Amino acid sequence: MQFTATTRSVLGSSASRRLRRAGRLPGIVYGGKGEALSIELDHNEIYHAVRKEEFHASVLEMVLDGKVETVLLRAVQWHAYKPQVLHIDFQRVDANQKITTKVPLHFINEEESPAVKLYSNNISRVLNEVEISCLPKDLPQFIEVDLSKLEDGAAVHLSNVVAPAGVEFVIHGDDPVVATAVSPKGASADNAEESAEGEASAE
Repeated sequence: MQFTATTRSVLGSSASRRLRRAGRLPGIVYGGKGEALSIELDHNEIYHAVRKEEFHASVLEMVLDGKVETVLLRAVQWHAYKPQVLHIDFQRVDANQKITTKVPLHFINEEESPAVKLYSNNISRVLNEVEISCLPKDLPQFIEVDLSKLEDGAAVHLSNVVAPAGVEFVIHGDDPVVATAVSPKGASADNAEESAEGEASAE
């Protein structure tokens, strides 16, 4: 994905407010071999871009003053109650250096799992994204989690998820749970009532 930016020479909160009133968005780009630069962008272009999942998990092309730089989105600051982006941060990436970022998880084959198909479990999605490390060329827009073999009451851990070629999961501490199969609400109560009724009949 590509977007356009220009360098910003006038800084400060007052200058940023003037930019926003003019339909512009203040931001910054940092990292790599270049210095940190204050930039400005078209607000509407970026507003619609950041609402797309791939904008958050793709190597982007920023055309800055006519020169193309490859960057990653690092932070978006939103207005407290208006549909307005207040500030945005990008990080330069080097094609030969690994990057660490988060990508969304897409869950597939939920309805085909024994947990759902045979036991009517509900699937609880514990994680919606995962931190990874890879070269920019290997960055996936998302990672699929196949739930087709999930059993009654079982859990899927990150170690059970297949990472795409060239991608490594960044795990802090124990192997995290990605999704769990949970019995429907009321199942325990129904079982308890049936057990109680059985005991009463036996008496």
